[in-house]
Amino acid sequence: MAVSAQRGDSRRAFEPSLGAFLRAQRERLRPESFEFPRGRRRAPGLRREEAAQLCGISVTWYTWIEQGRTRAISQETLHAIADGLCLSRVERAYLFELSGRADVRPSSEPPDPRPLLALVRAVRTPAYVIDRHWDAVVWSRPAAQLFTDWLGARGPRNLLRYVFLDARAPHFIVDWPQRAQRLVAEYRADTAGREDDPVHLELVRTLAQASPVFAAAWQSQHVLGREGGVRSFQDPRRGHCRYEQCTLRPAQDPALKLTVLVPQP
Repeated sequence: MAVSAQRGDSRRAFEPSLGAFLRAQRERLRPESFEFPRGRRRAPGLRREEAAQLCGISVTWYTWIEQGRTRAISQETLHAIADGLCLSRVERAYLFELSGRADVRPSSEPPDPRPLLALVRAVRTPAYVIDRHWDAVVWSRPAAQLFTDWLGARGPRNLLRYVFLDARAPHFIVDWPQRAQRLVAEYRADTAGREDDPVHLELVRTLAQASPVFAAAWQSQHVLGREGGVRSFQDPRRGHCRYEQCTLRPAQDPALKLTVLVPQP
């Protein structure tokens, strides 16, 4: 019996399932932290009924999820479980990954671009970081020198507002019609599931009212990934400039996007 139990514990420890993950998270929580009586417990952490209470779902439903008896778990239920079990950002992402769902609700913690500041400043080419609303939050000196109308003292900071609302953008961005349409497709793909985000809704409404090009591109429903490639600009001081664009998502916060432009001959 002892050998059998030991083998069972070993299988459980290496079981890559949603139920195993939820059990581990439940068992690490202290009952007294949630004002549950400590009493005598056969297992560490919270009982299933206590976890279900914190998550705001029925004990039966929570038990089925933890036992792997259902895969039909809604995003709302996953949000409730993540909040109820006090999951960190990484744990929350792992929960949704195990469930085969996309977490479209924005994090309650705003992204912190400061850890990227030293990196961006060390880059000798144009580099910038945009947040989930495509506002520039960090940029290098070469980026400010290249994008004077966007990242300058009076720039709009938001990349889409600059591209579609600044009259100088079509003259600066080579192949502006194609690049502008691609940006809209990239932004649409990047904001899937944000129908309730007021900042996103206001940005789309403003751009659609002010720019027929944006309105038509948004109505097209095209989606594209924010990928690399050659980007060309007509700089009033230096003339035609070509760069290879590289876009990365920092591991510490995927809501941020780091773009580096490498000069090309």
